[in-house]
Amino acid sequence: MGILEGLIAAVSPRWAYEREAWRQSYQVLRHYDAAGQGRISGHWAAINESAETTDRYSRDIIRARARDLERNSDILQSVILAYDRNVVGKGYTLRAGTGDSTLDRRLEDLWRQWCEAKNCDVTGEQSFTELLRMAEERKKVDGGILFLFRHTAGGLVPFKLQAIDVDELDSGRTQPRRKGNRVVGGVEYNSWRRPQGYWIQQYDIEGWRQLESVYIDAKDAFFLKSKHRPSQLREMSDLTHTLTRIRDVNEYINAVSVKERIAACMAVFIRKALPSGGFGRSAVQTGDSGRIDYAGKKLTPGMIMELNPGDSVDAVNPGSAATDAASFLRTQQALVGAGQGLSYEAVSRDMKGSTYSSARQNAVEDEYTYAADIELLQRMMSEIYEQFVISCVLAGLIAPAGFWEDKKKYMAHSWAKAPKKWIDPAKEAGAGQTALQSGQKTYQDVCAERGKDWRQAIEETAEVLAYGREHGVDMGGVLFGSKAAALAPDADQEQPQEE
Repeated sequence: MGILEGLIAAVSPRWAYEREAWRQSYQVLRHYDAAGQGRISGHWAAINESAETTDRYSRDIIRARARDLERNSDILQSVILAYDRNVVGKGYTLRAGTGDSTLDRRLEDLWRQWCEAKNCDVTGEQSFTELLRMAEERKKVDGGILFLFRHTAGGLVPFKLQAIDVDELDSGRTQPRRKGNRVVGGVEYNSWRRPQGYWIQQYDIEGWRQLESVYIDAKDAFFLKSKHRPSQLREMSDLTHTLTRIRDVNEYINAVSVKERIAACMAVFIRKALPSGGFGRSAVQTGDSGRIDYAGKKLTPGMIMELNPGDSVDAVNPGSAATDAASFLRTQQALVGAGQGLSYEAVSRDMKGSTYSSARQNAVEDEYTYAADIELLQRMMSEIYEQFVISCVLAGLIAPAGFWEDKKKYMAHSWAKAPKKWIDPAKEAGAGQTALQSGQKTYQDVCAERGKDWRQAIEETAEVLAYGREHGVDMGGVLFGSKAAALAPDADQEQPQEE
């Protein structure tokens, strides 16, 4: 109640009460239900803070819990593997775009060699594609991963990658390297919140931390993480909003498993009508230890036995909850997938009840989810490729004229992702052909969706047609269903002149 209402209440409490009631009703009309402080949302306490303030006190706990579920939850593994299959898959193919076909092929050949484990990884244990898979996994679970560009001897070129866990950032560091910067969470920022460098904790081979951390300039590293708010500085696990549900499902599965093990057992109890002791057949048998025993107490197949007079048998046969668990788990797994932007089929691999149309639609929607991680991954790959090209020039493997004056020209490139298998090859091929003929897609679009470079596709097709004509084989009929395509002379050959 306001000051004015307090003064009015001193004269007329009824008038003050009516004013306050109408004022509160008016406030309800002006505000959102989600901001109400009534009985239903009274316990919902939330405050607005910067992203770093919000994340700082929860980051390490969430990362530890995500790693625990990564080790122990098949539901969480299904999410991680879905991203592995679709974001990285079989890897990426480099398409150099310098404009010089000879140089392009040379760079592509050198890149394939460099992607081997012995050339790209400082440990020599992982190929470039394997490093990408690990990067995607760590981004989902830990929230990010740091790659350091190491210029070391050995390998194809003096350039390799070193993967660093986000735990190795020195969060206790406060003194910046450059005046005017600030160090937050082991990362040094300038006044514009632009990363200037990373303070990396040092460990010996057995994992014992050394006192002094090492500074790595930002141009010699790439921090792979997603940023969701302007004030966000460090990483946060992508699984944050689904961890509690995944853990609940894990606990539920364990409880159902215990119940099913109990349900698989049958217990038999002897109900005795006569008191202990007695004579003759009514006597209770005792063992050497003095314990009361009952002959034939173990059940065996085909067993026939006679009970003591007055005794009866009660069997305990627990019921099963497997039927109810199936529908519950399906719902929970669908919610976990939805929380990560994925369809139920992508997470569970359960295609029961799916049609071609629904599977295709879900695949299309899932591609948009994967696109964000693919874009981030390719941005990192492009920075690595630029370092690789410079290393090739310094090592003398290539010597393009005017490289240092026009580096951008010689670093031009694109990435072709290995295509996935079609859901229905006939329908997919027909859809692609219809899209071409109707102008909905270009030939470049169709080739890109198949993971091929359109120029290379045309060159390969022309080579097949020319080779077929040379040997009298109708390859045009095989490829296009047209014999004329195979018998037509090459466009660049001169046509005979009529006399």
